[in-house]
Amino acid sequence: MAGRTIALFRMARAGWLLAREGAFALVDPETLPSAPRIAAKLARLVQRRGVDVETRSERLTAALNRLGPSYVKLGQFLATRPDLVGQDAADALGRLRDEIEPFPEAEARATVAAAFGRPVDDLFSAFSPPIAAASIAQVHRAEIAGPNDTRHVAVKVLRPGIRQDFRRDLDTFYQGARLIERFDPAARRLRPVAVVDTLARSVTIEMDLRLEAAALSEMAEATADDPGFRVPAVEWDYTSRDVLTLEWVDGIKLSDLPALRAAGHDLPLLARRLMQAFLRQALRDGFFHADMHQGNLFVDAAGDIVAVDFGIMGRLDRDGRRFVAEVLMGFIRRDYRRVAEVHFDAGIVPGEKHSVDDFAQALRAIGEPIHGQRASEISIARLLTLLFEVTELFDMQTRPELLLVQKTMVVVEGVARSLDPDFDMWVAAEPIVREWVERHLGPSGQMELAAEGVGALGRLAGELPRLADRANRLSAEMDRMAAHGLKLDPDTIAGIGQSEANAARWGRVALWIIAIVAVVAVLRWVL
Repeated sequence: MAGRTIALFRMARAGWLLAREGAFALVDPETLPSAPRIAAKLARLVQRRGVDVETRSERLTAALNRLGPSYVKLGQFLATRPDLVGQDAADALGRLRDEIEPFPEAEARATVAAAFGRPVDDLFSAFSPPIAAASIAQVHRAEIAGPNDTRHVAVKVLRPGIRQDFRRDLDTFYQGARLIERFDPAARRLRPVAVVDTLARSVTIEMDLRLEAAALSEMAEATADDPGFRVPAVEWDYTSRDVLTLEWVDGIKLSDLPALRAAGHDLPLLARRLMQAFLRQALRDGFFHADMHQGNLFVDAAGDIVAVDFGIMGRLDRDGRRFVAEVLMGFIRRDYRRVAEVHFDAGIVPGEKHSVDDFAQALRAIGEPIHGQRASEISIARLLTLLFEVTELFDMQTRPELLLVQKTMVVVEGVARSLDPDFDMWVAAEPIVREWVERHLGPSGQMELAAEGVGALGRLAGELPRLADRANRLSAEMDRMAAHGLKLDPDTIAGIGQSEANAARWGRVALWIIAIVAVVAVLRWVL
């Protein structure tokens, strides 16, 4: 009980701080159901003066950083969900970058020493103060002295206490998601609790640096033969749950355009390589770097793009890859009916409520204005923005893994356009998408699917005796229930009643807290 109360007050504090910094001004109240619309309008009353479009992103970043690392991760995660927060808020959150102060070098050294059971000076011949700090970890430059040479490395050290802080804040996030689902039935389609589940899994993985090392290793193998793209090598002997040691990358950040030009790099070529590298990862491998902003991308002396920070990764199964490839190819070819069919086949648009023809008509309204522009002006970001506008109209269901690949594609396109203002997304994408479609949806791909089907039938045949036994036992149990009815023991009945009473009581408490916060906010604004 005390834990729930604390979580609710933390939620109220976070809401107050975000409202003061103008976060809720990013939301159009008229698009919300009645209860959230009233809350959004009340939040605008307490907004600090001088919060305009130009400063809103900066103040939102400051507010999230002030709330702590968990809220920074939440903001970055919600940037991938314009269906939840709206396109304006997603755009503002998409510019969110960690601005957490570094923790002391002494604490980093203590973490490294605890991880390996040896002092830092025994492990590394040199170890610098922090050179970059983020919400989860910070990076130090170090050297490993070998018998013949000295290797320069980057040492990523987990922020002390971050796991405990995140578990505490996660309780608050879950409480807020449950309140949304309880009091806003229209929002249940967006599955807020499932969103927090996804965030929890993502950050839990991100806080085990061995898993980031494994992601680096997996991507290094998958992209070993790809032109113009590579990832740094992992120093496994110097990597643990709380410490990740990598090859040091000597290169120019992709955001430093003057330095790239001065070094003689071909910027349009880099833009094309970046987009094609991402599409190969997503479509060919089903495993992609999901945080490919300029701060995580370098260009080395050979002209190769080197990606770092593999804490956020995305995966797509065969059906997800087919969906992405066919949607892109459908818009490239202006085959709107096929794009509509792919959405229905994937279960994203419910077929029992809507028709393929109606959805294809809506897609045509999105695609034709885009195709009326010059090729270099056709933006995947613009396409996805328009696509999200029809999500509620057609009851489109959330697919988090597809939203992550879409968000990453938008970020990659933005980086590519910063390198080449005339970058043609569709020309760059077409050969990679066409190759995947021909390989997997052509004759050879159909033969592979048939072979997999035969293998699946073989495995099913081996399971038939066990399945038959389970079916017999289930049938006997159903016969018993039909004859004697379903019986619950007294403890079960009492537990159900207590659970329902608790849920109702906490729902009333939450409403009173929200009401008190709203009244206080209005009074402070008036006085």
